[in-house]
Amino acid sequence: METASIPCKVNQCSKCPGDTEYYCVSCPCDLCPQCKENHVKDLQTIDHDVVSHRDKINYIPTQEICVRHPSHVYRKYCEPCQVPVCYHCTQHRNHQQLVITTSYNTKRQQHRGTIHTIRSEALFYRPVLLPRIKTDFKTCHTEFSLYQSEMLTKAQTLNYLIDYIQNDFMCNVFCYFDFKHRCLKQKKEMIRHIVSLQRYEHIYEQRRVIRPLQFLSSIKTALPQIHPSLHTSQLSMTESLNEEDVMESLSAIQIRERGNRRIGNQCLLKLTSVPEFHQSLTVTGVSRCLHISCVTSDRVWVSDDRNNLILTDTTGVTLHCVEDLCSDLYGTGLHTVNSDSELIYIDRNYNIKKLSKDMKTTTTFIERTDCTWEPRCVYWSPTTGDLLVGMRYLYIHTVTGKVTRYNQSGQLTQTILYDNTGQVLYSKPIYITENNNGDVVVSDHWCLVVTERGGRYHIYYQGPPLGSRLDHGGICTDALSNILVCDRRTETVQMLDKDGQFLSYLLTESQEMGRPWSLSYDVNTHRLWVGSRDNNKVCVYRYITRQDALTDQSRVMESLSEIPTPGIEKPQKGNQCLLKLMSPPELLHSHTVTDVDRCYHISCVTSDRVWVSDNGNILILTDTTGVTLHCVKDSCSDDSRSRLYSDGGLHTVNGESELSLIYIDRNYNINKLSKDMKTTTTFIERTDSTWRPQCVYWSPSTRDLLVGMRYKQISTGKVTRYNQSGQLTQTMQHDNTGRQLYRYPNYITENNNGDVVVSDLISAVVVTERGGRHRFSYTGRPSGSGLRPRGICTDALSHILVCDGETKSVQMLDKDGQFLSHLLTKSQEMHEPWSLSYDVNTHRLWVGSNNKVCVYRYITRQDDLTDEHRPRPDGEAMFSSTSAVEWR
Repeated sequence: METASIPCKVNQCSKCPGDTEYYCVSCPCDLCPQCKENHVKDLQTIDHDVVSHRDKINYIPTQEICVRHPSHVYRKYCEPCQVPVCYHCTQHRNHQQLVITTSYNTKRQQHRGTIHTIRSEALFYRPVLLPRIKTDFKTCHTEFSLYQSEMLTKAQTLNYLIDYIQNDFMCNVFCYFDFKHRCLKQKKEMIRHIVSLQRYEHIYEQRRVIRPLQFLSSIKTALPQIHPSLHTSQLSMTESLNEEDVMESLSAIQIRERGNRRIGNQCLLKLTSVPEFHQSLTVTGVSRCLHISCVTSDRVWVSDDRNNLILTDTTGVTLHCVEDLCSDLYGTGLHTVNSDSELIYIDRNYNIKKLSKDMKTTTTFIERTDCTWEPRCVYWSPTTGDLLVGMRYLYIHTVTGKVTRYNQSGQLTQTILYDNTGQVLYSKPIYITENNNGDVVVSDHWCLVVTERGGRYHIYYQGPPLGSRLDHGGICTDALSNILVCDRRTETVQMLDKDGQFLSYLLTESQEMGRPWSLSYDVNTHRLWVGSRDNNKVCVYRYITRQDALTDQSRVMESLSEIPTPGIEKPQKGNQCLLKLMSPPELLHSHTVTDVDRCYHISCVTSDRVWVSDNGNILILTDTTGVTLHCVKDSCSDDSRSRLYSDGGLHTVNGESELSLIYIDRNYNINKLSKDMKTTTTFIERTDSTWRPQCVYWSPSTRDLLVGMRYKQISTGKVTRYNQSGQLTQTMQHDNTGRQLYRYPNYITENNNGDVVVSDLISAVVVTERGGRHRFSYTGRPSGSGLRPRGICTDALSHILVCDGETKSVQMLDKDGQFLSHLLTKSQEMHEPWSLSYDVNTHRLWVGSNNKVCVYRYITRQDDLTDEHRPRPDGEAMFSSTSAVEWR
């Protein structure tokens, strides 16, 4: 008998071929169990609402059989007793009951936060905690064995002492009773003898017979010698032992106070190479964002300079407004949020008030009683639960401030006013916060003052370099104990470590944000909220991520299995182990490119195709025969634009598979030409007419687009970074001291270690770290001798190659800017080198000069590897599962 086949569709995960079991409401997307686990752990999606797939489709739970009446199923849920019931559970019949599906949905919503915490935090910590617990268990077992042996020894000693004391007690104490008994007996005997003596004496006296010798003789025979042996020994304890001595003797192991096992953030988190722009919101109801207090991942309190304090969500909609805010304290940190999501703020009478979470009740938390001091900024500490208040004195000519600490009951517990020498610490506290190590951080108008928790002076920061002026705005600290501060003078967000050492300019003025003024750090999602001084925008950035080994459980187990074993060395796979420099470089081939006068910039596509541009607005794709395969037609035709084509690296190629051309068009937009060269789209549209792009580079490691830009009117440049969606994620313009990094960015590239390398037309190669910190500027060999930098590139060994118009050569530097050699010089084949492109697949160097492109090979594989993996005579290559070499 044949059965009809019924088609069945299985929902597939949106990220992998796995079966769907979960659904993300925020994205939205379907997720398999593994992708769900990664989704809720990733800081970029940690606050997303992930539900099981049956909850998405309003799945009704399977009816369960009643444990008390197995022939019936649960129908209701008894509210007072908190148990499911069936029809025959008569003892609950008079209680309030709900439909079981309704109760199920209610309970699920109540515990939604707990489920989210377990998914995003507990499951994330588990792979780290479990190995540590196992290690600690072994350590404790070993140490406890030693203590156990010592305790047994002390117990035997104590047992001996007890036996000794018991014997001493028996001998001495009971001997005392025997001594008393014998004394009484001897007393009676002495009394009897005395009576006898008295009788003899009476006889002697009464009879008045003087016979001394007879008398003495009679006494000697009548009275025996009395020698009472007095037992004077006392109860002696060889060692004085009490209860404390015994407990100390037996408790050498110190029992610590119980608590939750925790992991330091330095083991869980790390800084990203560049801050990533997450989102922005326009806040209605405020003119500027001068102070912000993050409540949840999608709600924030914002205040401006017009007495407005509103609660808004990520859509910018006003959810609540506070009407009695102090109007004299704009531009200060006059509000904060506690762990119960209650708003704490300074009102118009300088009292500190608390607004309940439901925003229905306002209470006075701290009433102002001293009119000579006024509160100016507040911060609730999540670690101590205390409220820190920055205050200013009103009635003296010299400006004086102080910091006060209040407990959760509103009682004053600490006042910080003077340093160790008796000098006043603060002049005018503007913003205040507390670091993870307990340091109190105060933005004090022209400086940053940091004290330890006890009030001892710690740091006095005035900006980089040391002693320069700093015009402070908002401050906050992050999970890694870094201190972030807005500097209104340089219009940047500066990052310091916990000891006040300058690390980097984390953020600079941008089109989305404007000039940064206020900061708030979300400890749950590790995102930074930045309020603008110029407008009513709040931008959210992510510059902290979780450690790579912890975001994926499989990576954790892999990392645990990689614990080094003595005698076993794991092979490395770095390029320095696979490749080496040749001497001298070998010319492979050269070809003349038709339709161009000079090769001012080249972008290698494959091993036989390259994009070439010249100074005549020509941008063509050619092969190794020099034949034109395609031409870009929307290049600019005016003179100023032609100079850009001749001077700058105006195009690049992205992706190992996409191979799209990215270039700057005549309107200074950055366009993308598809691989089939049929579709052109605007990737980044120019919106600021004062800046124009000069050079572009697509990074194969980060998949970001780096753009070198030049200011229209003065010789000032900057480098901007865009993600794959075309969103601005980073701007690099100033060095550590606030000076301009670039004047005329001409060519740009990125090294393997993340360094951004810029050929600045004004005589330097400028190199910064991925985070934007200036590393070095190369100005020729020897330093400062003169350099006319042109095309640049980096190779697989992290070398920096630059064409120098001064020496008409290609110079090679190491990744730290040390000159290595003149790799190539002017020759008959190449003429004067101008542009460079490195092919990462074949490790060949393409060099453009006049209308010629020459291809060189100066890197080869290590001899031991090329011999070991050389193809067999039969044509088959010998591969190994552990080989680090990939044949291309």
